[in-house]
Amino acid sequence: MPITIRKDVIYTILKKISEGGQEMHEVKLDNSDLTGLGVSEADLLGHLDYLNQNHFIKAEFTGNAYAEPEKLPEEILHPEPIKFKAAEIGDKGRKLLSRIEAELEKASGEPTPPINAKDMPFLEKVMLKGGIEDIFDARDITEVVFRVMRDLMTTEAADRVESELHKEALPATEDKSLQMEIADLWHDTNPIVGLLSRVRPPWQGPGIFKIDSDRFLFRVANESGFSHEVDREQVVKAVFSATKDELSQERVQEIASWLPDYVRKLWEEA
Repeated sequence: MPITIRKDVIYTILKKISEGGQEMHEVKLDNSDLTGLGVSEADLLGHLDYLNQNHFIKAEFTGNAYAEPEKLPEEILHPEPIKFKAAEIGDKGRKLLSRIEAELEKASGEPTPPINAKDMPFLEKVMLKGGIEDIFDARDITEVVFRVMRDLMTTEAADRVESELHKEALPATEDKSLQMEIADLWHDTNPIVGLLSRVRPPWQGPGIFKIDSDRFLFRVANESGFSHEVDREQVVKAVFSATKDELSQERVQEIASWLPDYVRKLWEEA
């Protein structure tokens, strides 16, 4: 079952690892580190796994955490519980830690309650869940994912989605290029592309313009031009997850009905 990625837990983990040095070293997260977070051991392991899989940290666990085939026979004979053992923080992790610390410094003197991912600004959710380092990349990738989604839908269906997305994508930003609503990204900030999407029929059914799951993911990777190191399915799910947080259940189900098989699975899992 997917866990909710929480910024306060991410910060606590990255801070603890960074304090131990730059190289791989033993890390013990005890109750004093987690006071007030209300996080279970399973949730903690889930956050550690998320950071490890997305290269914010390099972590070592006891037990066969990633079900490596060569270790399975020994695991069956002598099962060992999965525990966090050691880690080192990577460049991505240091950048994320610095960004969170800057936010905390800006809000110094004010209480800082735990922040669930669902309560984070839209583009920050996309960054965190998509393993994206730059807020502008998160904006551009979101716009492309939305564009391909819109190309699958009728204009009427797309308008119903847009009507529910009138919320700031990144509140309290001074950068004018990021001062927009989520609806602006859905409609497309490129006016020509936005217009074309309103006058063409949905790209469904047989023919060279049909958007199946492979073409959906290809277009996202190709049109957004993100680094080959970024997992295209991960960033699509990140955009999907952040978008679903803003929509009614009726819109969530309507969008699912337009998506091709595998992409629909990603939508439902997000």
